[in-house]
Amino acid sequence: MASHRRPKQPSRTRVTVLTTAAAAAVVLSANAANAAPSEKLGKDEVKAKVDKLYEQAEQATEKYNGAKEKQQKLQKEISTIQDNVARGQEDLNKLRDGLGSMATAQYRSGGIDPSVQLFLSSNPDDYLDKASTLDQLSSQQVEALKKIQDKQRELAQERAEATEKLKDLAATRTELGNKKKEVQGKLAEAQKLLNTLTAKEKAALDAEQARANRSSTERVDLKDAPPASGRASAAFSAAQSQIGKPYVYGATGPSSFDCSGLTSWAYAQAGVSIPRTSEAQANAGTRIYNQSDLKVGDLVIFYGDMHHVGLYAGNGQVLHAPHTGAVVRYEAMGDMPFQFGVRI
Repeated sequence: MASHRRPKQPSRTRVTVLTTAAAAAVVLSANAANAAPSEKLGKDEVKAKVDKLYEQAEQATEKYNGAKEKQQKLQKEISTIQDNVARGQEDLNKLRDGLGSMATAQYRSGGIDPSVQLFLSSNPDDYLDKASTLDQLSSQQVEALKKIQDKQRELAQERAEATEKLKDLAATRTELGNKKKEVQGKLAEAQKLLNTLTAKEKAALDAEQARANRSSTERVDLKDAPPASGRASAAFSAAQSQIGKPYVYGATGPSSFDCSGLTSWAYAQAGVSIPRTSEAQANAGTRIYNQSDLKVGDLVIFYGDMHHVGLYAGNGQVLHAPHTGAVVRYEAMGDMPFQFGVRI
């Protein structure tokens, strides 16, 4: 006969756990049902955020450019110092050889005071280390020793200077790497935002940028805007020849440019060397605070931290390399916060 046993009742602890879990599931389900889905940013909102990221990337780019310029300068200075040290060491060796020959000749001819000969032992070179304090040295030997001491001090100073510059170079390389990562991070973040757009929205945004590039690369009427100088005119003409070239951070031409890369390249074509970064270019000439006083070819500095620069094109326009995704083109100065002009 089958045994009819009473089913085992779950323990009170198990019931409590199950009840709590079920209640939590109900709450989570209710919250999920009531929560509004995360809102997708529209095309215009994405564009605004991307533009801001591009501006931040350009700020980092100018810091990157400054670190890169400093690195190159330090490398040249270190190379020069090391060459000087090498030549100085050769000179020092010649001075020592000369004094050694002099001492050896005196030693062999017996022309040295016996008290001095005691220092020489079997090695005439010992004389060079010990005889400098003795009165028996000839005036020629004293002069030779003085030259050696001066050259030793000079070499020690140059070696110390090279050591400090090498430390500075290491720090600059670290800064350069950090700024490069910052630029790349901002650009990657911008691309991530752009990737959230639908294919249709992305195409519309690309078309908008293409229209901006096309409409802004038309020649500006300069009849009411004389050049600042012959060289400024030449620099502006050089920049005009690069219209349509893409913006690339850290680029100095001629296939692509960033903002200060374009202005420094343009002036170089006119035979004028100006600093590499926008911040340094802001101090490269006479500042002009009134826009009505600007002339074609003057540098135009934008933003409070001076991270953007272009060339004045006349009629309230600037010729510049704007940002990632754009090309060298004309743009209304009113589109950016003008700080001042700089006449080179």
